[in-house]
Amino acid sequence: MYKRALEKPLQGSRSFFLFGPRGTGKTSWLKEKIPQGLYIDLLNQEIFFDLLQNPHRIEEMIPKGWKDWIIIDEVQKIPELLNEVHRMIESYRYKFILTGSSARKLKQKGTNLLAGRALYYKMFPLTAIELGEDFHIEKSLKYGQLPTVHAEDVKAEDYLKSYIHVYLREEVMQEGLTRNAAAFARFLQVASFSQGSTVNVTEIAREASIERKTVEDYFQIAEDLLLASRIPVFTKRAKRKTVTHSKFFYFDVGVYRALRPMGPFDSPEEAEGPALESLVFQELQAINSYWDFGYELYFWRTVDKLEVDFILYGPKGLVAIEVKRSQKIRSADLKALHAFHSDYPIAKLYLFYGGSQRLYFDDIEAIPIGEALQCLPQLLG
Repeated sequence: MYKRALEKPLQGSRSFFLFGPRGTGKTSWLKEKIPQGLYIDLLNQEIFFDLLQNPHRIEEMIPKGWKDWIIIDEVQKIPELLNEVHRMIESYRYKFILTGSSARKLKQKGTNLLAGRALYYKMFPLTAIELGEDFHIEKSLKYGQLPTVHAEDVKAEDYLKSYIHVYLREEVMQEGLTRNAAAFARFLQVASFSQGSTVNVTEIAREASIERKTVEDYFQIAEDLLLASRIPVFTKRAKRKTVTHSKFFYFDVGVYRALRPMGPFDSPEEAEGPALESLVFQELQAINSYWDFGYELYFWRTVDKLEVDFILYGPKGLVAIEVKRSQKIRSADLKALHAFHSDYPIAKLYLFYGGSQRLYFDDIEAIPIGEALQCLPQLLG
């Protein structure tokens, strides 16, 4: 097991939610950190059906006077349990950890989210820092960074294929999120061509042979399942006209690569370019969350096609990051960062690239991509 960077939730005594896509290691992390905790696993069918019919029976599963953590795994499966959890926090001062891989049912039903009595944290795929010596950028770009992918006895390709199947079967069909699993599967595949790009819903609807409104719903389902994210364009105090569409990413490079069909008409570069940007995206999300930096993530693109891949804006300042696969840096690679800096002089500017040494171009620091991911907390802090 890799040592995870998520530490803050267990430093206090307040109940908290821990959300994250399936397979990111939430349960394994909790069982390692809290072996003495009381676990109520809603993936256990007997427990699930018992509590589904009688949510109040959860109190009978907790020894009277229990002082340690109570962990409810996959709490979104029975949203009504949160009313019981709320009551027991108030009545008995119990402390709960509520894990979930989807917030959709909780949001749809307007469920009691404990009225601020529980904190909210997320777990992401492994980071370069967590992988340590096992971090190899070529492997990460091909298979992603879900923990099981890095287990010695697992074939990464097979695991990723089954991962997609499990999500479709368990999360989409069993939760009744859509009536047409085949259409949703088609959407996931077509959307993979938009990885790291601005989203054109009309084009995706046409390619997938699905109504435009349904595609919009599917994007929301993918986000609620924590499978994907959309990041907006940065427009604060804009001096140039920018695009309006958001940029789309699946949460893990390996999941994206498993969904992205490849054939004789697809060059490797078409998948590898978005893969590199995706790896940086998932690392930025994780480090920003685990280190509690408080940044909001954006990208910057003007209508005349100047683009900076990632903009981070928050209490710690403004950071602009451009990502390039090439080993050599050309003046054209710096153009968008220079333009952004002219509009936002306070910004810290970084170019993550495929070379082997740090280079400096006026206010821009160019850092080899592997090194940059290993020292992200220092760059962002």
